[in-house]
Amino acid sequence: IQKASEQEDPAETLATFLLALGPSVGVSSMGNSRPSAAVQMSTNPDAPIKLGVNGFGRIGRQVVRIAMDKDDFVVKHINSPMSPEYMKYLLEHDTVHGRFKGTVQLSDDGLIINGLPVSLSATRDPTEIPWKDAGVEYVCESTGAFTTTEGCMKHIEGGAKKVIISAPAKDADTPTIVVGVNTDDYETSMKVVSCASCTTNGLAPIVKVINEKFGIKQGLMTTVHAATASQLTVDGSMKGADWRAGRAASANIIPSSTGAAKAVAKAYPVMKGKLTGMAFRVPTVDVSVVDLTCELETETTYDDIKAEVKLASETYAKGIVGYTEDQVVSSDFVGETCSTVFDAGAGIMLTPTFVKLVSWYDNEWGYSTRLVDLVGTMAKVDGIEVKDESAVYFTARKVE
Repeated sequence: IQKASEQEDPAETLATFLLALGPSVGVSSMGNSRPSAAVQMSTNPDAPIKLGVNGFGRIGRQVVRIAMDKDDFVVKHINSPMSPEYMKYLLEHDTVHGRFKGTVQLSDDGLIINGLPVSLSATRDPTEIPWKDAGVEYVCESTGAFTTTEGCMKHIEGGAKKVIISAPAKDADTPTIVVGVNTDDYETSMKVVSCASCTTNGLAPIVKVINEKFGIKQGLMTTVHAATASQLTVDGSMKGADWRAGRAASANIIPSSTGAAKAVAKAYPVMKGKLTGMAFRVPTVDVSVVDLTCELETETTYDDIKAEVKLASETYAKGIVGYTEDQVVSSDFVGETCSTVFDAGAGIMLTPTFVKLVSWYDNEWGYSTRLVDLVGTMAKVDGIEVKDESAVYFTARKVE
């Protein structure tokens, strides 16, 4: 239990104490929720992992929050067309994830976050972002505009050393790394990597656990996905042939395509040609759930499947795969740090080889946490000495 400062609210200190006691009855190995006010935010200007963020949307802001809460990270520069005043406001206030637990101030050069200077720029050309001058080595590319190695190499031209795309890569050359699935595929020679999508991160670890134990012949995935910033609040027009995407996100369940299931094979090649899926966009602001219906190679029971996922959540996939037997709903997973939390009570089995599996994921906070973990992994492999081994997931959080 971390020691609270003298200024802590007693109620918040009690909440932190209760959280430290562990999960509630019936829940095993779910990740921690977002940090409470009692958590000490990072204020180390000499932290070994120098991070820059391009794009200050939903993912970019959560990455900043999460990275600034880790001793081995320091955010040095943010590129966004927003004004500094607006960036300060959006970092401090979040409808889903609450108030920022640190401090944010304006300065002549940008922002001061937790007492540390963060320089700002507002250019659409990555070659003009002063990554080198800011001391940035790793860049989180979260604009959605640069999703290929060719596009992201412009950051390297601007002085960055490595780029992590917070989206699926749109080319065949960019390596995809899903933490806990193929983390050890990363090599220091890689300049640009993709962290895949939030849904691929929510699906791939469960797929690997099940396939390694029982084998998966084929499967169909449906993600019931929270609304995102790309959707419209009222009916409007969207580019392309997907007219349904332009309907009001606040009032509809909207069928949509997704490449998340097929993308599992980029990180776990044995699944190539075995998975595909679709999405339903629903009018909630955060947390999504994957429904994987699959045919198994080996006959088994649902109890055996639950036992294997529970074992994974407590051992070789701890922190990546969670497990719960509680009667949960989506809002229970806001701030969830696991990539995916298996809902033992929601799955069903029809035959010994045909089963539906259900697993929850915070498509914002959980995914952003994995992206920061990936940066930590890359830094470790690249030879950067880190002080907090809990921030490195190269060996500790790999699905064997």
